[in-house]
Amino acid sequence: MTLITDNRTLADFCARLSDAPYVTVDTEFLRDTTYWPRLCLVQVGGPEEVAAIDALADGLDLQPLFALLRNPEVLKVFHSGRQDMEIFHNLMDGDLPHPIFDTQVAAMVCGFGEQVGYDTLARKITGAQIDKASRFADWSKRPLTDKQLDYALSDVTHLRQIYDHLRGELQRSGRARWLDEEMAILTDPATYRQQPEDAWQRLKTRSSDRKYLAVLREVAAWREREAQCRDVPRNRVLRDEQIQDIAAHAPRDQQTLARTRGLGADFARGRLGEGVLTAVETALALPKNERPQPPDKPDLPSGMGPLIELLKVLLKTKCEEHGVAQKLVATTAELERIAADDRAAVAALGGWRKEVFGDAALALKHGKLALAAEGRKVKLIEL
Repeated sequence: MTLITDNRTLADFCARLSDAPYVTVDTEFLRDTTYWPRLCLVQVGGPEEVAAIDALADGLDLQPLFALLRNPEVLKVFHSGRQDMEIFHNLMDGDLPHPIFDTQVAAMVCGFGEQVGYDTLARKITGAQIDKASRFADWSKRPLTDKQLDYALSDVTHLRQIYDHLRGELQRSGRARWLDEEMAILTDPATYRQQPEDAWQRLKTRSSDRKYLAVLREVAAWREREAQCRDVPRNRVLRDEQIQDIAAHAPRDQQTLARTRGLGADFARGRLGEGVLTAVETALALPKNERPQPPDKPDLPSGMGPLIELLKVLLKTKCEEHGVAQKLVATTAELERIAADDRAAVAALGGWRKEVFGDAALALKHGKLALAAEGRKVKLIEL
């Protein structure tokens, strides 16, 4: 069990791994009280050794680790690595580990179901039973216990066997290229950029009123900048429902703003209240043609419901036939778009997804394919 806390040991460890064909990577971090995730520990495993790197150790320079993660000759293996990649994007000046292999995505391709957990994969592939007691530990407290370190290192130790197994499955099935599109998304810096102007799109709203959406966008952008600047969670500045209430009433003075649920007069009179009112005024001053458009929704002709349900059955049938998770092939929203448009701009009508499902979906839609029950299974009949 190795815990790295000094620069010399870290540099030597990363130098040894620079010749490895791959390394397994995981992180432990906290985000309860901050906007940006606070990295506490990085676990790295090579084919023959593993170590935990104490990111909070005094004077520790992580640049040798970052150089390893940037090394194009060393494959970086994660499990459900999106949050890990976001952390490294923030710490590596916008760079990202590359190339990568995500075992959760690979497991979806290999028939292990949707968003399969690491402990489930470890149990099914290696037979290991992972003790989850340290999962919600405070990783910022020092010293770390042996139990914590054992748990943390298990996340990269078993990951080596999981990777070897899934890589073999992909090679045997000829599906390695199926991962390319998903890995391209995970290694695209745009995936992790937190643009305040886009923050409103994360808020769930059914309104198509462009004035409402303009206020929603400006106030959400103000909250995002404020949270980033103060490094606090968004809801510590303003809750989602409060932003939606403000967008609905567009308050232009302190008295009206103070009536927003959970804010009150002190907030309205203070610096934060001034920021909200400025954002509202900015939104209301926009020309109508510069206000946000409602999110695109497919204009489904009447009577499409039964066809969409048939496409769902077909999707399940084809995914079971090919042993791939449905979520990786198509979503319900994409099925709706396929039902409405043969040329819908959806992933399911291109690449390997088209081979697995898209061609059959269009054939079903145009009466060239039928579904029939055969015992407990659904049978496809070409017409």
